[in-house]
Amino acid sequence: MASRRILERSRYHNFNTPYRISTQLFSSSTPRCDNGAAAAAASSAAAAPQPTTSPNTVPSKPHTVDPRWLTTIKRRIGKCLMFGLQPAQVDVAGSILQQVARDWRELIAGSEGFLTGENRRSVFRHSVVWGEMDVMAHDSPDYDNIGHVNNVTYLRYAETARVNLMRNYAMHVDPAHKTDWLNTVGNKGTGLILQSIKLDYKFPMTWPDKITVYHRLTQDPSATLAKSFFQQEVLILSEAKQRPAARCLEQNALYDYKLLRKAPSPPEFLLEQFKRTWELQEQSKREWQQRIADIEDRVRSLEVESWDREDAVEMFGTANKS
Repeated sequence: MASRRILERSRYHNFNTPYRISTQLFSSSTPRCDNGAAAAAASSAAAAPQPTTSPNTVPSKPHTVDPRWLTTIKRRIGKCLMFGLQPAQVDVAGSILQQVARDWRELIAGSEGFLTGENRRSVFRHSVVWGEMDVMAHDSPDYDNIGHVNNVTYLRYAETARVNLMRNYAMHVDPAHKTDWLNTVGNKGTGLILQSIKLDYKFPMTWPDKITVYHRLTQDPSATLAKSFFQQEVLILSEAKQRPAARCLEQNALYDYKLLRKAPSPPEFLLEQFKRTWELQEQSKREWQQRIADIEDRVRSLEVESWDREDAVEMFGTANKS
């Protein structure tokens, strides 16, 4: 009965809903957030009940995730519940579902090194509105003939996030240089000019939805800033689908508004903070990839202890005779 109750509650997480588009989003070579967010995840996982180890389980290696990972994990847990779990195992299954539901953004973005902490994220749970959509007919019944968010809107999301990111540096990360950071998105001192932006759409997002946007440096700033430019990747996450709706690649140039030309060298405050950001990205990548591996190990232990054994029998419940 406990397994059945957990399974009913877990249906809220929609682990039976298939993804309509399958695209490999993350590569193993991408470097990447906040040590505060990563530490929170580590402490929550440490407090969760742990399944017993089995000789049939092989520890997972730290890695990033693809678009199907969240759904696959939920389905795997659902199958374990259908075959029946002991009360302690039910607690483990429930804690994993809670962790995935709470930390899905960090598991996706943090494992790539995007900084997901409150003082680092660029846009958090911004509501997609009806007026941002193109209304058009679709042959597929999946989209209810309501169209999708206009392609240009994603660029606006990215640009809004870029400005918010600089304000985060000014207000939270490095308030000692508040004015200098605010000038980077103004026309005084050393500013950041968007040289180019490349947008990669992942699926047609629709209303209603909420988005969260993260930025990360794509290269060690010690090398690129010496040439007065740097690149950032932008990740736009859909809350409705719990996966990336789009990715952008931005190239920014440093411009000296006093000299009215490209800045000859990066300001010290900017170089110092970007170096620190790069270090945090690398730390985040390691910590959240390990968190993914830990979740997979716990799920695998549940599988071995429930359905992946010779004497496993699926539980269909009982029927009362009239």
